[in-house]
Amino acid sequence: MKKKLRKIDQLLEMPKEVYSNEPKITLIGFHEMIIENFKGIIEYEEYLIRINTYIGIININGYELKLENMTNDDLRVTGKLESFDLEPNSEEE
Repeated sequence: MKKKLRKIDQLLEMPKEVYSNEPKITLIGFHEMIIENFKGIIEYEEYLIRINTYIGIININGYELKLENMTNDDLRVTGKLESFDLEPNSEEE
């Protein structure tokens, strides 16, 4: 059944993030990041934000970081973004 749905999604040219739980990360310069398909916030500091997703954890490092425009579907991080890294879930490796 799941395989059949993927074929339909591909025929309709739907983006993978629409029919899967994989996060989509969009960077806008060094000052804004949008994350779609997240589960929750693990840690929130001015210099570090850790976001839980269905496939692992996204660590965002920088200065004056803020969470803005958070909805059930996506969130926006603003500030001086320096780096980010991904920690995959052990079953996803």
